[in-house]
Amino acid sequence: MESLFVQFFKAVREDPRIAPVHISLYTALYGLWAEKGFQNPVSVFSKEVMPLCKISGSATYHRSMRELHQYGYIQYVPSYNHFLGSLIYFIEVSGKEN
Repeated sequence: MESLFVQFFKAVREDPRIAPVHISLYTALYGLWAEKGFQNPVSVFSKEVMPLCKISGSATYHRSMRELHQYGYIQYVPSYNHFLGSLIYFIEVSGKEN
């Protein structure tokens, strides 16, 4: 079985909606997920993710996160509590329709 990372890159090749910011964000999220033991969901804070993916604007970060969720690459459950991170679920993307 292919890793989710490989599945993601195969899927985005054919997805015209995906921009470099999405790829950078997914890569940063995947790296944090790996550091935290690949447990689904992973709890993340924008302040830890943004420097990793080189996104400096919070509006860009939140828009890109929502888009990855809408496009079916992750499940994003935002937290509006500054002490609790947002939850990210990594999901299978092989054979997904655009």
